[in-house]
Amino acid sequence: MVGAAATVVQMMEVYMSVALQRNKTLQMEKIKTRLKAEFEALESEERHLKEYKQEMDLLLQEKMAHVEELRLIHADINVMENTIKQSENDLNKLLESTRRLHDEYKPLKEHVDALRMTLGLQRLPDLCEEEEKLSLDYFEKQKAEWQTEPQEPPIPESLAAAAAAAQQLQVARKQDTRQTATFRQQPPPM
Repeated sequence: MVGAAATVVQMMEVYMSVALQRNKTLQMEKIKTRLKAEFEALESEERHLKEYKQEMDLLLQEKMAHVEELRLIHADINVMENTIKQSENDLNKLLESTRRLHDEYKPLKEHVDALRMTLGLQRLPDLCEEEEKLSLDYFEKQKAEWQTEPQEPPIPESLAAAAAAAQQLQVARKQDTRQTATFRQQPPPM
């Protein structure tokens, strides 16, 4: 009976060993399944992160394009303001010249009219009678019209902030390129 008892003990040990191995195998399979799921989630999140970064790069490029567009618009506005000022100066000079000619014309016309009257001729028509545009009132009216400057609409705060940020970014990039051009240092190994 001792032999049978030893056999039963051995069988019990084998049974416990098989049960333990089975439990450990099931535990390992559960962990393996979770590991695969976590790895798939990791790969998926890496793909998403890459897509997010690409989208962010595209948005930054679009923002910079708009900022550049705004900068060009402001440059055009500055050019146009300078052109308008130059044109106003030219108009002022022409107005003064026209006034001087008008002032020279008036006494000369009065003198010619007086001479014509002594000869028994009718006086010549006034300038404003010949052409309405040649009166001083016309010039004053025109000056008042072209001297009123159009008001520039205010820039929305978000666009102004974006333009300022882009300008700072451009300055920083210029400084970086100057520094790298004059000071080339190799980055430390990772």
